[in-house]
Amino acid sequence: MTAANNNITGIIFLDKPCGWTSRRAVNEVMRVFSQPGKKRIKAGHAGTLDPLATGMLPVLLGDATRFAEMGLNAEKSYRVSFDLSCQTDTLDMEGEVCARFEAEISRAKLEAALSGFSGEIEQVPPAYSAIRIDGKRAHDLARKGKHVAMQPRRVTIHAISLISFEFPSVTLEVSCSKGTYIRSLARDIGESLGMGGCVTSLRRISTGGWPEEMMVTPEQLIAGQESCLISLVRWLRDFDHLTLADEEARRFLQGQRIQLKDTDVDAEEKNVAVFSGSTLLGTGILKGGMRHMVLHPDKIMPSAQKIFL
Repeated sequence: MTAANNNITGIIFLDKPCGWTSRRAVNEVMRVFSQPGKKRIKAGHAGTLDPLATGMLPVLLGDATRFAEMGLNAEKSYRVSFDLSCQTDTLDMEGEVCARFEAEISRAKLEAALSGFSGEIEQVPPAYSAIRIDGKRAHDLARKGKHVAMQPRRVTIHAISLISFEFPSVTLEVSCSKGTYIRSLARDIGESLGMGGCVTSLRRISTGGWPEEMMVTPEQLIAGQESCLISLVRWLRDFDHLTLADEEARRFLQGQRIQLKDTDVDAEEKNVAVFSGSTLLGTGILKGGMRHMVLHPDKIMPSAQKIFL
């Protein structure tokens, strides 16, 4: 595959630089894979990162954009450092300092506080966030000086580890559910100690269990597009594979349910990646029918429709 191939499909695990918005990151990847003078390929990301954050931003290209929710809904892991001695209006170094704290705490007291932030917790997102309120971004309203009433949400902290502590700086590694705001977590940990929690650095080190080593820098991407692109089949690594004959493939691509003969109706319901030979047709859900399992189409690949229909 080359940058001139506007039918390209796959995923780039971009190591987003500090200062880039997630939108800019997507645009930069699109630019690398698009042919000058031709229509740009479709692209999107699987989980926003703040401009000051770095790290794993999955960018999906072509037909892969249909599977962005797998990244959006996935567990994520971060490495975060924050300052207990101050707080800002944005909860990070980009904002204006609104409070300072003189007292010091021990490592033991910090560790005790961290134990209260494991499992399911209630969290109020930052006012400076991309959440929409009455159709407008919260951060746009906050920057105009308007009061932003953020509603609490339930999130899950799967694991939280203290990496280093040299007062006032704390560094943690956090594994969490979708929708978790690490800036809010730092704020809440600081507040539980009667202190601040201003994020000084934030790096996403994993999405959906994909390791940190999968990431590529913008420079690496420019130097070798093909070697940086992960196939959509690999992105669907947790799906079982199901192969259809040509006629069944055509019916599947038309959105029809397929009764699978020689299957046990009591088999477990599951998501599957559907193939005809080596061609990925899309994904479906296997459910029990009257006599056999039935394949229900879920997401269908337009590129496969061009081949079979």
